[in-house]
Amino acid sequence: MSIKLAENLSRNYSINFDLPKRSKKKIIFLILHYTGMRKESDAIKRLCDHQSKVSSHYLIKNNGQILNIVPDLYTAWHAGKSRWKQFQSINKYSIGIEISNPGHDYSYKNFKSKQISSLIKLLRYLMKKYRIKKQNILGHSDIAPNRKKDPGENFPWQKLAIKNLCVWHFLDKVESKKNRNLIVNKYEKKKFFKNLYNIGYPKIEKKKYKISKTNLVKSFQRRFRQILINGKIDKECLLISKNLLKFK
Repeated sequence: MSIKLAENLSRNYSINFDLPKRSKKKIIFLILHYTGMRKESDAIKRLCDHQSKVSSHYLIKNNGQILNIVPDLYTAWHAGKSRWKQFQSINKYSIGIEISNPGHDYSYKNFKSKQISSLIKLLRYLMKKYRIKKQNILGHSDIAPNRKKDPGENFPWQKLAIKNLCVWHFLDKVESKKNRNLIVNKYEKKKFFKNLYNIGYPKIEKKKYKISKTNLVKSFQRRFRQILINGKIDKECLLISKNLLKFK
């Protein structure tokens, strides 16, 4: 572990994980969450309470301190029912990182600069250690769009992408805005969803995994078009989705 990361890391282990250990090669994704609770202390307690049936590998506190809650090679219980590309039950293939924030239910706030600074260090460390691609740095809402909103539209994905820690479209803002709220036809709607599936988003399947089209669009918008989240496909959304195909 790097010295800079070690200086800001402490251990607060939970028993909420699956045995046996997994191999390093099985760790493919890093999943980002917010805690979604009023008090940071309550979130930490919940992640360590066996009755809660939830946990994560790391939690980044408001002051930027990083808590290691579950050792990397054990499967923590953070993602729930989830899919990305051909992978299901993402817990088995991922490391979960919780960031202290009350979330949408409790006065959703901007993330603190100390938190993002610590997250950047942690991502760099984990991506190097487990050879994780930037395409596989995801939000909880990406892999579970029907159930989750985190880390949400206030999360600075673009800032991470500038540092090569996730993907972003980097389209010209003026050109992109010109396409906002412009109506798409039926063919373009189908093309948009096809683009999302190629990027990795879960497919809408009536029997196996029911996903609302509106929730899927909102999940995409929370990640890549944070200024307007309305669940409606417009030409700006289509343009962004096309641009992101280069990372599939």
